[in-house]
Amino acid sequence: MKNDQPAPESRVLLERCIALASESASSGGGPFSAIVVKNGEVIAEACNSVTRDRDPTAHAEVAAIRKACQVLDDHQLTGCTIYASCEPCPMCLGAIYWARADKVVFAASREQASEAGFDDSLVYREVQIPGPERQIPFYHLAISDAEAPFQQWLAFSARHSY
Repeated sequence: MKNDQPAPESRVLLERCIALASESASSGGGPFSAIVVKNGEVIAEACNSVTRDRDPTAHAEVAAIRKACQVLDDHQLTGCTIYASCEPCPMCLGAIYWARADKVVFAASREQASEAGFDDSLVYREVQIPGPERQIPFYHLAISDAEAPFQQWLAFSARHSY
């Protein structure tokens, strides 16, 4: 069972996240930041740069995950804790699960983010709705070769599972 309590240094790391996010917000970036820690060592820090980079995926957590994976030379963050200035959005939540981080500790809640204009509630609701009924409709079209990439993946002996 995983330790369900934040580490003693969590407050200091979250204060660093808040300082980074505030600095980002005052210089044209988004008001979010994330830090990845492994074995008590900070291995990556990043801030939201969505508007600066004109990239809707340039969230702090995603950027920090990318940097940390490069530092660790691995596609997973097993043994790492992600500290975030705010509760991760649905996209970042998915990235965190794919990265296999051990724990996330955050400062502001999604409700606090919503009050500042960063409302993720639509995405949380939309996930529960059948694809064609969503605000952006999703349609499944069966194609006979749709499984070909998966078969190639399974046949590739040097693959790194994730």
